[in-house]
Amino acid sequence: MNNPTLHKFDKPAKAGRPRLLILGCGDIGMRLLPLLRARWRVFAVTSQPERLAELRAAGAVPILADLDRPDTLRRLTGLAHTVVHLAPPQAEGMLDRRTRNVTAILPEGARLVYVSTTGVYGDLQGALVDETRPVAPRNARARRRVDAERVLRAWARRAGGRLAILRVPGIYAADRLPLQRLHLGTPALRQEDDVYTNHIHGDDLAAAVLRALHRGRPNRIYHSVDDTDLRMADYFDAVADAFGLARPPRLPRAALAEVVSPVLLSYMSESRRLANARLKGELGLRLRYPTVADGLRAAVATIPHG
Repeated sequence: MNNPTLHKFDKPAKAGRPRLLILGCGDIGMRLLPLLRARWRVFAVTSQPERLAELRAAGAVPILADLDRPDTLRRLTGLAHTVVHLAPPQAEGMLDRRTRNVTAILPEGARLVYVSTTGVYGDLQGALVDETRPVAPRNARARRRVDAERVLRAWARRAGGRLAILRVPGIYAADRLPLQRLHLGTPALRQEDDVYTNHIHGDDLAAAVLRALHRGRPNRIYHSVDDTDLRMADYFDAVADAFGLARPPRLPRAALAEVVSPVLLSYMSESRRLANARLKGELGLRLRYPTVADGLRAAVATIPHG
Protein backbone atom coordinates (compact mmCIF):
# COMPACT_ATOMS: atom_id res chain seq x y z
CA MET A 1 0.00 0.00 0.00
CA ASN A 2 1.36 3.42 -0.90
CA ASN A 3 2.29 5.77 1.90
CA PRO A 4 0.32 9.02 1.29
CA THR A 5 2.89 11.08 3.22
CA LEU A 6 5.73 10.28 0.81
CA HIS A 7 6.22 11.85 -2.60
CA LYS A 8 8.70 11.23 -5.38
CA PHE A 9 10.60 14.47 -5.74
CA ASP A 10 12.77 13.26 -8.59
CA LYS A 11 10.03 13.96 -11.15
CA PRO A 12 10.72 17.09 -13.21
CA ALA A 13 8.59 20.12 -12.41
CA LYS A 14 5.86 20.89 -14.91
CA ALA A 15 6.93 23.14 -17.75
CA GLY A 16 6.76 26.79 -16.75
CA ARG A 17 6.20 25.96 -13.09
CA PRO A 18 9.40 25.87 -11.05
CA ARG A 19 9.30 24.49 -7.55
CA LEU A 20 8.70 26.51 -4.40
CA LEU A 21 8.98 25.17 -0.86
CA ILE A 22 7.00 26.56 2.09
CA LEU A 23 8.32 25.78 5.56
CA GLY A 24 5.69 26.26 8.24
CA CYS A 25 2.51 26.41 6.18
CA GLY A 26 0.07 27.69 8.80
CA ASP A 27 -2.43 30.53 8.48
CA ILE A 28 -0.19 32.82 6.42
CA GLY A 29 0.96 29.93 4.26
CA MET A 30 -2.65 29.04 3.49
CA ARG A 31 -3.35 32.67 2.53
CA LEU A 32 -0.24 32.61 0.36
CA LEU A 33 -0.98 29.38 -1.53
CA PRO A 34 -3.65 30.83 -3.88
CA LEU A 35 -1.16 33.55 -4.87
CA LEU A 36 1.55 31.03 -5.77
CA ARG A 37 -0.14 28.14 -7.53
CA ALA A 38 -0.30 29.67 -11.01
CA ARG A 39 3.45 30.22 -11.21
CA TRP A 40 5.01 27.58 -8.95
CA ARG A 41 4.56 23.95 -8.11
CA VAL A 42 4.30 24.42 -4.36
CA PHE A 43 5.58 21.95 -1.77
CA ALA A 44 4.37 22.59 1.79
CA VAL A 45 6.05 21.10 4.85
CA THR A 46 4.03 20.17 7.91
CA SER A 47 4.80 18.06 10.98
CA GLN A 48 1.08 17.26 11.46
CA PRO A 49 -0.22 14.23 9.52
CA GLU A 50 -3.80 15.44 9.93
CA ARG A 51 -3.01 18.50 7.77
CA LEU A 52 -1.87 16.59 4.69
CA ALA A 53 -5.33 16.46 3.10
CA GLU A 54 -5.94 20.17 3.81
CA LEU A 55 -2.69 21.18 2.13
CA ARG A 56 -3.35 18.93 -0.85
CA ALA A 57 -6.84 20.38 -1.27
CA ALA A 58 -5.32 23.88 -1.22
CA GLY A 59 -3.14 23.00 -4.19
CA ALA A 60 0.16 22.13 -2.53
CA VAL A 61 2.18 18.94 -2.52
CA PRO A 62 2.24 18.15 1.21
CA ILE A 63 5.42 16.86 2.82
CA LEU A 64 5.51 15.36 6.29
CA ALA A 65 8.71 16.52 7.99
CA ASP A 66 9.78 18.03 11.29
CA LEU A 67 12.11 21.04 11.47
CA ASP A 68 13.26 19.82 14.88
CA ARG A 69 14.46 16.53 13.34
CA PRO A 70 17.15 17.01 10.68
CA ASP A 71 16.86 13.38 9.59
CA THR A 72 13.34 14.06 8.28
CA LEU A 73 14.57 17.02 6.22
CA ARG A 74 17.39 15.36 4.28
CA ARG A 75 15.13 14.25 1.44
CA LEU A 76 14.21 17.91 0.89
CA THR A 77 17.79 18.91 0.12
CA GLY A 78 17.83 20.94 -3.07
CA LEU A 79 14.13 20.28 -3.71
CA ALA A 80 13.38 23.92 -4.61
CA HIS A 81 15.43 27.01 -5.41
CA THR A 82 12.67 29.28 -4.09
CA VAL A 83 11.80 28.96 -0.40
CA VAL A 84 9.40 30.74 1.96
CA HIS A 85 10.39 30.24 5.60
CA LEU A 86 7.36 30.90 7.84
CA ALA A 87 8.24 28.55 10.70
CA PRO A 88 8.83 30.12 14.12
CA PRO A 89 11.78 29.08 16.26
CA GLN A 90 11.36 26.43 18.92
CA ALA A 91 9.95 27.65 22.23
CA GLU A 92 13.11 27.69 24.32
CA GLY A 93 16.76 28.71 24.21
CA MET A 94 18.54 31.70 22.69
CA LEU A 95 19.34 30.07 19.31
CA ASP A 96 16.95 29.08 16.53
CA ARG A 97 17.89 25.44 15.93
CA ARG A 98 15.13 25.03 13.36
CA THR A 99 16.57 27.66 11.04
CA ARG A 100 19.99 26.03 11.35
CA ASN A 101 18.40 22.78 10.20
CA VAL A 102 16.76 24.62 7.29
CA THR A 103 20.05 26.06 6.00
CA ALA A 104 21.42 22.52 5.70
CA ILE A 105 18.89 21.71 2.95
CA LEU A 106 19.01 24.98 0.99
CA PRO A 107 20.72 24.81 -2.42
CA GLU A 108 23.33 27.36 -3.41
CA GLY A 109 21.87 30.44 -5.04
CA ALA A 110 18.39 29.85 -3.64
CA ARG A 111 15.91 32.68 -3.27
CA LEU A 112 14.54 32.83 0.27
CA VAL A 113 11.94 34.96 2.04
CA TYR A 114 12.02 34.74 5.82
CA VAL A 115 9.19 36.06 7.99
CA SER A 116 10.69 37.43 11.20
CA THR A 117 9.28 39.74 13.88
CA THR A 118 9.40 43.41 14.76
CA GLY A 119 10.13 42.25 18.30
CA VAL A 120 13.83 42.21 17.37
CA TYR A 121 13.92 45.97 18.09
CA GLY A 122 12.88 45.67 21.71
CA ASP A 123 11.44 48.79 23.36
CA LEU A 124 11.90 51.96 21.30
CA GLN A 125 9.75 54.08 23.64
CA GLY A 126 7.39 54.95 20.83
CA ALA A 127 10.04 56.15 18.36
CA LEU A 128 9.35 55.91 14.63
CA VAL A 129 12.18 53.99 12.93
CA ASP A 130 13.09 52.45 9.57
CA GLU A 131 14.92 49.22 8.75
CA THR A 132 18.37 50.69 9.49
CA ARG A 133 17.64 50.71 13.23
CA PRO A 134 19.94 48.26 15.09
CA VAL A 135 18.21 45.34 16.80
CA ALA A 136 17.99 45.24 20.58
CA PRO A 137 15.92 42.18 21.61
CA ARG A 138 14.75 42.15 25.22
CA ASN A 139 13.47 38.58 25.62
CA ALA A 140 14.43 35.07 24.56
CA ARG A 141 11.64 34.92 21.97
CA ALA A 142 13.07 37.93 20.12
CA ARG A 143 16.67 36.79 20.57
CA ARG A 144 15.86 33.56 18.78
CA ARG A 145 14.52 35.60 15.86
CA VAL A 146 17.66 37.73 15.74
CA ASP A 147 19.68 34.53 15.71
CA ALA A 148 17.60 33.17 12.82
CA GLU A 149 18.17 36.36 10.80
CA ARG A 150 21.92 36.18 11.39
CA VAL A 151 22.10 32.50 10.46
CA LEU A 152 20.22 33.15 7.22
CA ARG A 153 22.37 36.15 6.32
CA ALA A 154 25.49 34.06 6.86
CA TRP A 155 24.02 31.34 4.62
CA ALA A 156 23.18 33.90 1.92
CA ARG A 157 26.73 35.27 1.91
CA ARG A 158 28.26 31.81 1.87
CA ALA A 159 25.95 30.22 -0.70
CA GLY A 160 25.19 33.19 -2.93
CA GLY A 161 21.58 33.14 -1.81
CA ARG A 162 19.09 35.96 -2.36
CA LEU A 163 17.48 36.65 1.02
CA ALA A 164 14.62 39.00 1.94
CA ILE A 165 13.60 39.35 5.58
CA LEU A 166 10.12 40.61 6.44
CA ARG A 167 9.87 41.92 9.99
CA VAL A 168 6.25 41.45 10.99
CA PRO A 169 4.20 42.90 13.91
CA GLY A 170 0.87 41.71 15.27
CA ILE A 171 -1.04 39.89 12.52
CA TYR A 172 -4.79 40.29 12.50
CA ALA A 173 -7.67 39.16 10.28
CA ALA A 174 -11.34 38.33 10.74
CA ASP A 175 -10.35 35.10 12.46
CA ARG A 176 -7.38 36.63 14.32
CA LEU A 177 -8.98 39.26 16.53
CA PRO A 178 -8.81 39.56 20.36
CA LEU A 179 -12.52 38.84 20.75
CA GLN A 180 -12.05 36.25 23.48
CA ARG A 181 -9.87 38.65 25.43
CA LEU A 182 -12.60 41.26 25.17
CA HIS A 183 -15.30 38.81 26.27
CA LEU A 184 -13.14 37.94 29.30
CA GLY A 185 -12.65 41.60 30.14
CA THR A 186 -8.85 41.34 30.28
CA PRO A 187 -7.54 44.77 31.31
CA ALA A 188 -5.37 47.02 29.16
CA LEU A 189 -2.95 49.77 30.08
CA ARG A 190 -4.14 53.23 30.96
CA GLN A 191 -3.30 55.88 28.39
CA GLU A 192 -0.27 57.35 30.20
CA ASP A 193 1.34 53.89 30.46
CA ASP A 194 0.25 52.53 27.08
CA VAL A 195 2.56 51.48 24.25
CA TYR A 196 2.48 51.97 20.50
CA THR A 197 1.87 48.78 18.57
CA ASN A 198 2.04 47.86 14.87
CA HIS A 199 -0.28 45.79 12.72
CA ILE A 200 -0.63 43.97 9.40
CA HIS A 201 -3.63 42.13 7.99
CA GLY A 202 -2.93 38.48 7.21
CA ASP A 203 -3.88 38.91 3.56
CA ASP A 204 -1.54 41.89 3.19
CA LEU A 205 1.28 39.89 4.75
CA ALA A 206 0.75 37.09 2.24
CA ALA A 207 0.85 39.68 -0.55
CA ALA A 208 4.06 41.12 0.93
CA VAL A 209 5.71 37.69 0.83
CA LEU A 210 4.79 37.36 -2.83
CA ARG A 211 6.18 40.82 -3.59
CA ALA A 212 9.40 39.97 -1.74
CA LEU A 213 9.81 36.86 -3.88
CA HIS A 214 9.52 38.93 -7.05
CA ARG A 215 11.06 42.26 -6.11
CA GLY A 216 12.99 41.87 -2.86
CA ARG A 217 16.56 43.13 -3.04
CA PRO A 218 19.35 40.77 -1.95
CA ASN A 219 19.79 40.52 1.83
CA ARG A 220 17.25 43.28 2.41
CA ILE A 221 14.96 43.88 5.40
CA TYR A 222 11.39 45.10 5.01
CA HIS A 223 8.94 46.25 7.67
CA SER A 224 5.70 44.47 6.82
CA VAL A 225 3.42 46.86 8.67
CA ASP A 226 0.39 48.89 7.67
CA ASP A 227 -0.20 52.63 8.07
CA THR A 228 -1.91 52.38 11.46
CA ASP A 229 -0.64 54.60 14.27
CA LEU A 230 -2.32 53.22 17.41
CA ARG A 231 -1.59 52.53 21.02
CA MET A 232 -2.38 48.99 22.13
CA ALA A 233 -5.41 49.78 24.29
CA ASP A 234 -6.83 51.94 21.50
CA TYR A 235 -6.60 48.88 19.23
CA PHE A 236 -8.61 46.83 21.74
CA ASP A 237 -11.16 49.66 21.96
CA ALA A 238 -11.46 49.75 18.17
CA VAL A 239 -12.15 46.01 18.02
CA ALA A 240 -14.65 46.25 20.88
CA ASP A 241 -16.49 49.13 19.23
CA ALA A 242 -16.63 47.34 15.88
CA PHE A 243 -18.28 44.28 17.43
CA GLY A 244 -20.47 45.96 20.01
CA LEU A 245 -18.47 44.72 22.99
CA ALA A 246 -17.48 46.47 26.18
CA ARG A 247 -14.16 48.23 26.05
CA PRO A 248 -11.55 46.64 28.35
CA PRO A 249 -10.87 48.29 31.70
CA ARG A 250 -7.61 50.24 31.89
CA LEU A 251 -5.10 49.90 34.71
CA PRO A 252 -1.75 51.39 35.67
CA ARG A 253 1.18 49.20 34.67
CA ALA A 254 1.93 48.08 38.23
CA ALA A 255 -1.66 46.93 38.75
CA LEU A 256 -1.82 45.24 35.36
CA ALA A 257 1.32 43.23 36.13
CA GLU A 258 -0.59 41.53 38.96
CA VAL A 259 -3.44 40.25 36.78
CA VAL A 260 -1.94 39.26 33.39
CA SER A 261 0.62 36.62 32.47
CA PRO A 262 4.32 37.50 32.16
CA VAL A 263 4.18 36.72 28.43
CA LEU A 264 1.24 39.06 27.87
CA LEU A 265 2.92 41.72 29.98
CA SER A 266 6.07 41.46 27.85
CA TYR A 267 4.03 42.37 24.75
CA MET A 268 2.67 45.36 26.64
CA SER A 269 6.13 46.57 27.66
CA GLU A 270 7.58 47.47 24.25
CA SER A 271 6.56 50.58 22.33
CA ARG A 272 7.60 51.27 18.75
CA ARG A 273 6.34 52.64 15.45
CA LEU A 274 7.78 51.28 12.23
CA ALA A 275 8.03 53.01 8.87
CA ASN A 276 6.86 51.04 5.82
CA ALA A 277 8.37 53.09 2.97
CA ARG A 278 10.44 50.17 1.70
CA LEU A 279 7.40 47.88 1.69
CA LYS A 280 5.39 50.26 -0.46
CA GLY A 281 8.26 51.75 -2.46
CA GLU A 282 10.74 48.98 -3.19
CA LEU A 283 8.25 46.10 -3.13
CA GLY A 284 5.45 48.16 -4.62
CA LEU A 285 2.86 46.71 -2.27
CA ARG A 286 -0.52 48.41 -2.28
CA LEU A 287 -2.11 47.53 1.02
CA ARG A 288 -5.58 46.08 0.76
CA TYR A 289 -6.18 47.14 4.37
CA PRO A 290 -4.06 50.28 4.93
CA THR A 291 -5.30 50.66 8.51
CA VAL A 292 -6.83 48.50 11.22
CA ALA A 293 -10.07 50.44 10.72
CA ASP A 294 -10.21 49.17 7.13
CA GLY A 295 -9.61 45.60 8.25
CA LEU A 296 -12.22 45.78 10.99
CA ARG A 297 -14.88 47.04 8.59
CA ALA A 298 -14.24 43.99 6.43
CA ALA A 299 -14.22 41.66 9.44
CA VAL A 300 -17.54 42.93 10.77
CA ALA A 301 -19.18 41.88 7.52
CA THR A 302 -18.02 38.28 7.93
CA ILE A 303 -18.29 37.56 11.69
CA PRO A 304 -21.59 37.23 13.58
CA HIS A 305 -21.59 39.65 16.50
CA GLY A 306 -23.77 41.55 18.85
